[in-house]
Amino acid sequence: MARKRRRKPHGQGCAYKRGKDNWWIAWREGGKRRTKGGYPTEEEANDVLARITADVRAGRDGMPVAAKDVPELGGLAEAWIARRELTHRSADEDRWRWHKHLSPWFGKRLLTEIDPALLREFIEAKLAEKLSSSTVRLLVLEMSGLYSDLVERGLAPHNPVRLLPRSTRRLIRAAHDPRTTPFVERLVDMKRIYLALEEPVNIAYALGSLDGLRTDEVLGLPWEHVDLATRRIHVRVTTKGPLKDDESRVVPILDALYPVLTAWRLKTGGIGTVVPPMRKDGAFCDAHTLRAHLKTAQEKLKLPTITWYQATRHTFASQWVMGGGSIEKLKEILGHSTVQVTERYAHLKTDLFPTKDLGTIAVDLRPGSTKTGKIGYAVVTAPASRKKKAA
Repeated sequence: MARKRRRKPHGQGCAYKRGKDNWWIAWREGGKRRTKGGYPTEEEANDVLARITADVRAGRDGMPVAAKDVPELGGLAEAWIARRELTHRSADEDRWRWHKHLSPWFGKRLLTEIDPALLREFIEAKLAEKLSSSTVRLLVLEMSGLYSDLVERGLAPHNPVRLLPRSTRRLIRAAHDPRTTPFVERLVDMKRIYLALEEPVNIAYALGSLDGLRTDEVLGLPWEHVDLATRRIHVRVTTKGPLKDDESRVVPILDALYPVLTAWRLKTGGIGTVVPPMRKDGAFCDAHTLRAHLKTAQEKLKLPTITWYQATRHTFASQWVMGGGSIEKLKEILGHSTVQVTERYAHLKTDLFPTKDLGTIAVDLRPGSTKTGKIGYAVVTAPASRKKKAA
């Protein structure tokens, strides 16, 4: 009895005959069924099919699509940004970056024309225009986000940004080390700044430096989201609407902030926003106003001039870590997506290298000493006869 022919596993495609000396192959690529014919023998058809399926599994294009069927990237990008406007706060910035930098390079390109070589050419050209590596990195990340969406929708076979080699990725490393960001190092200076600011800017400063709230979260915080009884702030909205990560969080009211908010609520009546508008038209107090008041206070106090973010949110995180606070708790308070982002402040931990660890390898390398360390080896010193000759 003839053995029943085994069927190929799903995803490996198939070869079939359509007329005399006319073999065709079929496979799936990018969520669609693709076919190609005109092969004289079954063996040749299977060889071509094997190469195509191997390319597809490796993330490469199996068979070029006809140019008339491939859309231009510009139209796809405009539709992608339009959808992001409904869910992302940074959609306006994405649109500006696309029209300013990306569209002149990729807008008229076909979807399948973008490859690592073209991306490297784009990166080198933008660096030659004196753009910082951090700025170019944001442009490449926007391209990656666009292609991730296209791959998810079955319009692109792969994301070319993920195929960039390490040599190209080195060109767009972040130029700024977040661990070197300045902050208010002395608690007494935090108090001096608070007392030097006028109301309600000092309240905004207290919320940022003593609870780690973002500037938009501080300015958009309503009193009904502040529970002094349970000492919690429910961060739900900002002046721009949704939160940065689109997820609310609960922030504890620390001992240093509690009396400030209690007295301020009695003075203002606890109606409207915690930081009321300073303009006559009732608009939110903008970030520019806060920065201007802070700069004036720093000049008056003869303190180093740092930004509002550095003097508030970064100062809170840094002081929390220096005080021995938990990184995991700090992540929840700041609203970071991962603890790796929060660990940027871990270099400030005073107990990271305690004094007792400084003598772990107790060996004395000074001439004439024969003390041994914990590894068990003595320090070799020069013989006395050699010392006399050297003298």
